[in-house]
Amino acid sequence: MADKVIEILYPEVSNLYGDPFNVKYLVRCIKENGLSAEVQEDSLNSEPYFVKNRPDLIYLGPMTEHSQELVIERLMPYRARIRELIDAGVVFFITGNAVEIFEKEIECEDGTKIPCLDLYPFIAKRRMFNRYNSLFLGEFEGIKIVGNKSQFTHSYGDTSKYPFIKVTRGDGLAPGEPFEGIKDKNFLGTYLLGPLLPLNPRFTAYLLGLMGIENPKTVFEAEAMKAYEIRLKEFENPTTELK
Repeated sequence: MADKVIEILYPEVSNLYGDPFNVKYLVRCIKENGLSAEVQEDSLNSEPYFVKNRPDLIYLGPMTEHSQELVIERLMPYRARIRELIDAGVVFFITGNAVEIFEKEIECEDGTKIPCLDLYPFIAKRRMFNRYNSLFLGEFEGIKIVGNKSQFTHSYGDTSKYPFIKVTRGDGLAPGEPFEGIKDKNFLGTYLLGPLLPLNPRFTAYLLGLMGIENPKTVFEAEAMKAYEIRLKEFENPTTELK
């Protein structure tokens, strides 16, 4: 058995914006630390690996609105198991609109509501004719995080209950909110998307640490840090437009 097991939930639908390459990067980083890595991919018609096993990290990425409903339907029978794994400290890394699946509900423009897993007390409000695109700069555990957003929804609720990334520039879970994303033990969910881990090598090292890797190293560390520092300088520049 591999030293570290990463589980990808439903990669046939949760694959927008190149987010699955976050997992490929993680695998390379794990190997950079002299460990072996295994990736378990769950299809929509299979029982998730986490039901009978304990992976080191569970990943779910952004998807279409229709796919969100399919994924909610598939995960609902395992809601209690997901809660159990979160409470046990298993690492969840959730990006883009996948974070909404773990919230209370999604409210559509016509007023209909889609029940979600209801693990966190947030309501996502969907506005399909108002796409929000933005750069983002924030800070978490002393780590400055750069990222991108492209979404039709924002999540509303008390972000101080599960604060993740403190906003420096840009918007949080909703416009004006001081925090972006949801953090609960080792559950890390964020609207940020794209190559989030390659863009943020220091945060990647933090994630590897959560997975039990001591003094973690990231692959192409010098190159990644140089690119990160250039991007960070750009995002911190007040003349750089975020939207």
